[in-house]
Amino acid sequence: MTTETYINHPTFGLLYRLCLIEKNEELFTTLYAQRLFFMVKIEQKETIFEPLTRSAARLRMESKLRGLRSNGDWNAYKQINEVYQRTFQ
Repeated sequence: MTTETYINHPTFGLLYRLCLIEKNEELFTTLYAQRLFFMVKIEQKETIFEPLTRSAARLRMESKLRGLRSNGDWNAYKQINEVYQRTFQ
């Protein structure tokens, strides 16, 4: 079962979560065009939007996939790989 997560960017509007990278760090993209990417860091008192290039976002997801594969977390790997394929292929 997958759940979709959205967050509102102050300038670019609704963003769609691609995946959780690390604790409190998530990779988001613009909802419709999926051309702008952001690393969103959620801290106790603020949310930080760090813009990323398409290639940097792709590298972050590839790194996450490698980590999941090496840990043997195949369910998470399959889910994130599907999102990766839809977004970057």
